[in-house]
Parts: sequence; C-alpha cells; structure tokens
Amino acid sequence: MEASAETGLLLWCRAGFESECAQEIQYCVAGQHRVAGAGQACAVRTERGSGMVRCLPQDGALAVPDWRSLIYARAVLRVLGELRDLDPKDRLGPALALAGRDGARYAEVWVEAPDSEGGEDLRGLARGLEAAALAAMRKRGLLDRAAPLRLHLCLASGTAMTVASARIDGSAPWPGGIPRLKLLREAPSRSALKIEEAWLVLLDDAERASWLRPGMSAVDLGAAPGGWTWQLARRGLRVTAIDNGPLAPHVLAMDTVEHLRADGFRHRPRKPVDWVVCDMVEQPVRVAALMGEWLAQGHARAALFNLKLPMKKRWEETQRCLGLLREAAPRHEFRARQLYHDREEITVLALPM
Repeated sequence: MEASAETGLLLWCRAGFESECAQEIQYCVAGQHRVAGAGQACAVRTERGSGMVRCLPQDGALAVPDWRSLIYARAVLRVLGELRDLDPKDRLGPALALAGRDGARYAEVWVEAPDSEGGEDLRGLARGLEAAALAAMRKRGLLDRAAPLRLHLCLASGTAMTVASARIDGSAPWPGGIPRLKLLREAPSRSALKIEEAWLVLLDDAERASWLRPGMSAVDLGAAPGGWTWQLARRGLRVTAIDNGPLAPHVLAMDTVEHLRADGFRHRPRKPVDWVVCDMVEQPVRVAALMGEWLAQGHARAALFNLKLPMKKRWEETQRCLGLLREAAPRHEFRARQLYHDREEITVLALPM
C-alpha cells in the first residue's frame, strides 16, 4: 500500500467538463491570491472523462470556495491524502488512519465514486463500504455527531482512494453533489427535472419560500411540451407558456396555464411578471441578451434560463455571457450551475439585489 500526504482540493464535476471545472477553480483561486498578495495560485490535475479535478497548492494552503459559488464543480472537498495499491481485504483501515491522524472527528461519512463511465462499477463497492466505514469510525472514536466535518472516501478504483473532508454547513448536501430526483409519470419531459434541481441548488430554503409562492406570475419562453410550465403551475404559479408548438394536453388543462402561440424572442408581457424562464435551444449569447433585456426593462423581476454551450471554449463563452448579463442588469445577482440534469449547458438564476 502506498500513501501520499497530498493536500489541496478535489472537485466533482460532469464527465467531459473537467477542463472547464479546472479553468474555473484556477480562476477562483487566482482571485483569492491576488487579494492576499500571494504568488502562483494552484496547479490542476485532470483526466478527461473522469468526472473529477484535483487542485494542488503552489503557494500556501488553498481556501475551500463555497460550493454554491462555482458553476462547473458539483462539490468541493479538502484533500487529506491519497492511497494507492490498497489491500481489497482492508481498504478502510489505512483510510481511517489517515482521516484521524490530527485528532479530527466527523459527524458522518460518505463513500463516493465519480459520476463517469469508469465510476459505474465502483458505486456498488461504495454502497457496501459506507456502512462498514461508519461502524469502523465509531469503533475508532472518529464519530461525533456534533462535529462540523464530514469525511469523504472517494474511490478512484478498487485499490485507490482519496481521503477528504468538508464542512457540513458549507458543502453540497448530496453525495457527489448530485440531488437524485425522481421523474414523475405525469411530467411532460425530462426537462422538468432541470428546473426542479435548479430550485434546490440555486435557491436556499428561505428563497424558495419567498419566490415560489402560489399566485405569483411567470412567463415560460419556448415552453413546449411544457416541462417547466408544469413545474411552475404545480406550485401554484400563474404561467403564460409561449411557444408555436403544442403543450402536452394535461399541462394545457391546468387551471393556471395560458398558452400563447408566439415566438419566444418576440413576446413581451403586457405588464411585469415575477418570473421569466427559458429553456430554448439557441446560441447562448442570444439567450443572454434576451434575458438581460427582460430584466433591464422590468418585464420580469427574476429569471431562470439555460445557456446551451458550444463544443469549444465553453469556459470563455460562460464568462462572456455572464459578463453581458451583469452589464445589462447590474441590479440583479446572477448564479449559475451546470446541473446534474443539464447536458451541454448551464442554468442561470437572476434575482434582484
């Protein structure tokens, strides 16, 4: 067995977007170091398709960014060390020895595998190890339900593991940063899961209670077949669905839904609404410009929309679109995330400051 005391950060991300995740964390850490007057920020280690990024410190310790502040990282963990050539008969012993070396205690443990093609075979192993890890931690005195930390045992293979930790109050509340949602039978399309996940990830509990109240108004641009309209109407919002295409009949039959056959780029409401939402397949800069106009002109107080990314220079396009939005609507706060249920896209939320 080989152990290394490498520190730094481990970030979970969507497989195939390791480069964008790496660019973002370097951008984030570089900003921290400019403020602190430090030198080179960090180096990154990635493997395409792995679903993870390692960020290695180059000049002092790395601060762990808040998980909600990043776009391409689903979760961010502080690395305690890496283990290779583990004995399959005792994977947990070396891992827990590493986790407890500085007297740390943990409220819980998650055994995780990457959300990648290579990680599929590891998920069964992860589930099997988690209960054993909890029992072993209790026996070693590493478990304290009042502790602020969570232990993460991150499998790279059956014989390799990264041991990491995260503050429970500042990290994603789902293993791997992925909320596992169930697609209801009556959902018109899988896009219904996107907006449900967006509400979980981009809004906190108080914001959901404030911004998703029955009786509020929304416009859904490019609504057909109605996945986002259906989710809004289920929460009691009055929705105007804009699309030249048809809505699913059961969505159209909902009491709070009105369907207008119109072009999503041309429609403007007669009076301001609480929400504009948009999942149209269009160039991201064009959607960003449209949403910026809706917010700047006061057509909507808040917005939730997807930006479909190009195949190349996706981080640069992300920065370009967010810059355009902030310039167009400076009185709004913008939050963005590549959701688990997104594909080649990111989801952006805009709320008034």
